[in-house]
Amino acid sequence: MAIVVEQTIPFEPSDLDITNPTRWSDLLPLLRPSLRPVASKDQTATILVDQSFAAASDHDVRVATVVRPGNFPSGLLERTRHACAFAVGQVSADDVVSAMKEIGMGFGQGLVVVRRGVQRKVEIESHDVLKVEVDDDLLFDHVMQVLGSATESTRSNLQRTTEMLRLLVRSSVAVQSTFQTQKSRGNLSISSVGGPAETYAQAKYAVEQSLGGLLQSFAAQDGVTHSVHYVDVNGLSRLENYIIGMEIGQFFESHEIPYALSTSMVLQHDDMARGFAISICPVPVQYIEPQSRPTNPLLDEQANEEGLTRVDSRYIRFSDVQVRNCIESGCDAVIAAESTITRYDEIVGDGDCGYTLRDGAKQVLKFIGNQNLGDLPQIVGELVHDLEVNMGGTSGALYCIFLTALSASLASSESVRDAVTVALEQLMKYTRAREGDRTMMDCLIPFARTFARTGDANKALEEARRGVDTTKNLEAKLGRSTYLDESAIKGIPDPGAYGLLVLLEGMCKA
Repeated sequence: MAIVVEQTIPFEPSDLDITNPTRWSDLLPLLRPSLRPVASKDQTATILVDQSFAAASDHDVRVATVVRPGNFPSGLLERTRHACAFAVGQVSADDVVSAMKEIGMGFGQGLVVVRRGVQRKVEIESHDVLKVEVDDDLLFDHVMQVLGSATESTRSNLQRTTEMLRLLVRSSVAVQSTFQTQKSRGNLSISSVGGPAETYAQAKYAVEQSLGGLLQSFAAQDGVTHSVHYVDVNGLSRLENYIIGMEIGQFFESHEIPYALSTSMVLQHDDMARGFAISICPVPVQYIEPQSRPTNPLLDEQANEEGLTRVDSRYIRFSDVQVRNCIESGCDAVIAAESTITRYDEIVGDGDCGYTLRDGAKQVLKFIGNQNLGDLPQIVGELVHDLEVNMGGTSGALYCIFLTALSASLASSESVRDAVTVALEQLMKYTRAREGDRTMMDCLIPFARTFARTGDANKALEEARRGVDTTKNLEAKLGRSTYLDESAIKGIPDPGAYGLLVLLEGMCKA
C-alpha cells in the first residue's frame, strides 16, 4: 500500500499581516488575557500593559520589552511572566513608561526596557529607567530569561540588575548551528556560523563542538555561574529539544562547571533551516545561582564485581520483594492497556504511544529479572542506559530524564516522596510542558506534588486522574495534536498522560 502525502505550504507573512504593529493589539491579549492595549503616540506601534501587575507589589524591578513587528519571539508571553509590558514597533522607553503610568502601574524599584534593535548598549535614561538594546534574537531571549532567573537580591535592585546586564550584553558569546539535508562522507552534516559544514554522528558531538568552542573565550574563574541560553531555531521536534538540552547539561556536569540553563525558540524568516543556537556568559554567583545537578554525591568506596561504582541510598532501605511487585504490577498494567492507549493516540497523535509504552514496560520487566531491587538507586540508573537504547519516542526521552534524576535523588533523599519531588523539578528544567499543555505532565505534576504534600499515594492518584480527565477538554499546546481541529480531540485524553496514569495505578495497587 502506498500513501501519498501532499506538501503543505505555510502562509505568507503578507497574508498573516504580522508586520502590522496594530494587529498585535488583538493577537497578544489572546495569549495573555491580562494585557491591555494602550494608545501610543505613534499610530504605527502597539503598546500593551499587563493589568495584573498594577495592583501587585513592586518589590522587584519591572521589565518591559520592545520587539520588531513580524518577529515577536515565540513563547515570550508564556515563559517570561515577569515582563509587565510589551511594545511592538518603533517606540521609545519614555513611551512605554507613559503607557504603564496611564493604567496606574508603579515601578518603585526601577524599570528595565529591553529592546530588539541594531546595536548592543546598556544605558540609564533616567534615575529609575534602564534601557537595554541588543542586536539579535538569541541575546534578546537570553537577557529576558536572565531577568527572570536572577537572584532575589539582584531582581529587587536596579543597580545590581544594571551591573548584571552590562556584563551579559558585553561579554556573552554565541554560536548557531543548522542541520543540513546533504551528507558529507556518508554522515549528516551541520553548518556553524562562520565555519564550514561539518559531519557529526550524533547530537552529543554537535553540542560538544559548539560548547567547546564557546568556552575557549573565557578564562577559568571561581565564583561564577555560566549562564547558558539554548534556542531552538525554526522549530525542532520536542524530542530533539529534550536531547540537546540534556546534552548541554551533561557537558557542564562532566566538566564540573557551575551553570544555569534556560531555553526558548526563535523563528528566522530569512533562512528557515532548522537548528539550535547557544549563548554563554560567566556571571558572578551573586547575580545568578547555579542550578542543582541531577548527579549522585553518594558513591561507595568499593566497586562492585563488574567494576562499576555502587550507588546506595543513605536514608531509604528498599525491599526487593516490595519493589519488584510494584514495578511488575505497573508494567503489566501498561502492557494490558496498550490497545486503549494506541486507540487514543491514533485519534490525537501518531498512533505509536501505546507501542512505545508497551515496549518500554516489557524492557523494564526483562531488565529487572535477575537484579537485586534492594539496590534501587543503582538499578534505576542502570535501567536508564538500557531504555535509552530500547525505548523510543518523546515519551522515552521524558521517562529517561525523569529516571536519571530519580536515581540520584533516591540515594540522597530521606523519603521516596522527596525523591520524586526532586526528580520532577529536574525534568521541568528540560521540558517546556506544564499542566494545561495536554501532555503526560498533566498526570505527573499533580501526582508528584500531591504525594510530596500528603505522602498518600491514593490521594496523589486521585489528583492524577483529575489531571488526565482535564486533558479531554484541553486545547493542545504542544505536539502533533496542535495541528488537529479542536473537535477532533475533544473527549479524548492525552495518550501519554493516560499511559502514565495506568502505570502509576498499577504500581500503587501493588
